[in-house]
Amino acid sequence: MKSRNNSVGSLADNEGQASDKYHRILEAGVRVFARKGFHSAKVSEIAREAGVADGTIYIYFKNKDDILIKVFEESLAGIIRRFEDELKREPDAVSRLKRFIWMHLELLEENQALAEVLQVELRQSNKFMKEYVPVHFIQYLNMIASLVREGQEAGILRPEISPGIFKRALFGALDEISLHSVLRKKGRSYIKKSAEQLCAIFLRGISREGTVL
Repeated sequence: MKSRNNSVGSLADNEGQASDKYHRILEAGVRVFARKGFHSAKVSEIAREAGVADGTIYIYFKNKDDILIKVFEESLAGIIRRFEDELKREPDAVSRLKRFIWMHLELLEENQALAEVLQVELRQSNKFMKEYVPVHFIQYLNMIASLVREGQEAGILRPEISPGIFKRALFGALDEISLHSVLRKKGRSYIKKSAEQLCAIFLRGISREGTVL
């Protein structure tokens, strides 16, 4: 990771509710999962990477799946806080949606190990796919929907567009671009081109005639 403060959402910035060991285990989990893959990774390897005893892991986590799910929860909570702060600086809903798209894709470059875990390894956990209640994920999607509603109320986005459909369509595109970028080791130029084209495709499609993009 670039630094504890520059993780995607920063795994270590969650109001200090858990101990330093908790965050060290999470960050070690990210490195081990990215390096070895979720199924091949062992709890003992995560403990060694974190510099703690094997048994310490079970003080904070039930099992390997639990570590992976907590990585997702902590990182996404941090991402949401960061997005909320950044989007406040933009003047209108269209500008905020543009910034949202750019930030989502730029996160891939900031922490490549975490990006790989969230885009690839998370899908390997049956517990996550079948049992996890995605509270933070829903909150993330609702950020998109609220921006659409804001633009509709301001008269700059088409009123017939469903915020619910749009948020899932946009996230689906962002997720697919992100997954392709991680799997194919795409660089900055691909991320930049993708962000530009997604802004053009999605925002032109929902903007009222005469809106400046």
